[in-house]
Amino acid sequence: MERLRALWQYRGFVVSMVAREFRSRYLGSLLGSIWSVLNPLAMIFIYTVIFSRIMRAKLPGIDDSMAYGMYICAGLLPWTYYIELLSRFPNIFLDQASLIKKVNFPRITLPVIALLSSTINFVIIFFVFMAFLALTGRFPGWVVLAFIPLLIIQQLFVIGLGILLGSVNVFFRDVGQFLGVLLQFWFWFTPIVYPITILPEKARIIININPLTPLVQAYQNIIIYHQWPLWSHFIPHLLGALLALGVGFMVFSRLSGEMVDEL
Repeated sequence: MERLRALWQYRGFVVSMVAREFRSRYLGSLLGSIWSVLNPLAMIFIYTVIFSRIMRAKLPGIDDSMAYGMYICAGLLPWTYYIELLSRFPNIFLDQASLIKKVNFPRITLPVIALLSSTINFVIIFFVFMAFLALTGRFPGWVVLAFIPLLIIQQLFVIGLGILLGSVNVFFRDVGQFLGVLLQFWFWFTPIVYPITILPEKARIIININPLTPLVQAYQNIIIYHQWPLWSHFIPHLLGALLALGVGFMVFSRLSGEMVDEL
């Protein structure tokens, strides 16, 4: 509750930092924030048009030439959001070391700023993708709202894990380097660019251990099959995300007092 009150008291600082970060991303470019739309539009075009139309890649069991590109985008967009956020957390306190030393403010505002900034980027990309689906007559309808609770579970998990990694990385700098290697393997152990049904049974067992596998499959089923997730299957994921959040904040609480000296 103390941290929530501190966040509310420093809400102006959080909003200004998020706005500053968004402006600095496109500062000096002729098109400015228009790039926030052009970049995801180019990615969606590559996967849905080039993969489907030119390379003629098809999704097994689906009679739609663009299904494979939509399948990739449905899994890749939340994954990119997850990676962007998680990759920022290990260095979130290191990158702001000078600010932490000079200004007295709640340290917890830094993860919140990263979360809001990455979420804004994701929302822009997601709406571009939805507009593309609508223009091509493939918009999934109201079932797209199922993305919201799934993304909340994903956010809780990445915030907990990220705060844990960010706190520990202040004292052990190898954490950030290790995460970069881990994420490369994590991508291919997540069924984003391939359906899990094409894998042998033993490989499926390994892939299903990945906590992101059911989430990515749920995103893809929403876009491709217009199916609502079976929410009871995600109760363990919600509990695991809350556990990660609790552990992350516990470690942060214990180490935050020593961060300034270490930085």
